[in-house]
Amino acid sequence: MPSTKEIRTRIKAVKNTGQITRAMQLVAASKMKRAQDDAIAGRPYALLLAEILESVADQEIEFSHPLLEKREVKKRGILVISSDKGLCGALNANLFKQIMANKEPTAYVSCGRKATQFISRTHRELKADFTISDKVTYHEVRTVVEFMLELYYNGEIDTIEVLYNRFVNTLTQEPTITRLAPMDELRETLDRVRKREQIELAETHSDQREFIFEPSPKAILQELPNLFVKEEINHLVQEAKASEHSARMVAMKSATDNAKNLVGDLTLQYNKARQAAITQEILEIAAASAN
Repeated sequence: MPSTKEIRTRIKAVKNTGQITRAMQLVAASKMKRAQDDAIAGRPYALLLAEILESVADQEIEFSHPLLEKREVKKRGILVISSDKGLCGALNANLFKQIMANKEPTAYVSCGRKATQFISRTHRELKADFTISDKVTYHEVRTVVEFMLELYYNGEIDTIEVLYNRFVNTLTQEPTITRLAPMDELRETLDRVRKREQIELAETHSDQREFIFEPSPKAILQELPNLFVKEEINHLVQEAKASEHSARMVAMKSATDNAKNLVGDLTLQYNKARQAAITQEILEIAAASAN
């Protein structure tokens, strides 16, 4: 049985650890609220842009765009959005299971040090890695998207897909892979966006109004698919950040609760050890008196 001094030392260490995890829980909670608000606020804009793209595509206008053309998939291109730091439970591990399950030729682009380390460690093709701050800015995301688009236009990849943790609620984050290009099945792409935003498909309808384009239909339509991909990836990064902070807050709360329970168990063990020592001393004194 450990001595009372050893138990006191361990109680102190566990209490210090609990204070650290409690502080990390509070920090993650504050970041989580801001990230959740940003992710939820961006959903209507992402859906509206998808509907505009669908409505414009339904117009009888002859135009072509590489993102709208069907192509043979020889190599997939996947953008993996992970966290830079750990201590967020199984968030990254669940994401990496999706990578391990993929057996097709794939080129990866990573956002987050954890994804970069995993892809490099498993000897998969990594085209580039990027770091995005907790306060997601469009400027940071645009750099990533433009790199992905350049790979797609040059034929180095044949799809643009995003693997990320979708924010459901504070306790639930789902590893999800979303294909953004090619948009050869535009209506299916829009239906996936609606499903993600939990909007009933029967409630939506195509806009049949006649559009007036300025400066010209071709100029607008050439930029609209690129804008859709940029906005979608920006929104998915915000969702991934909200998932990260939520998972970290839950993990740190669990660690704090476990530390409190462990302190309670150690305190009970300490009291038992102290009582046993006192009882032993009494017995020794009684025995010495009898002799």
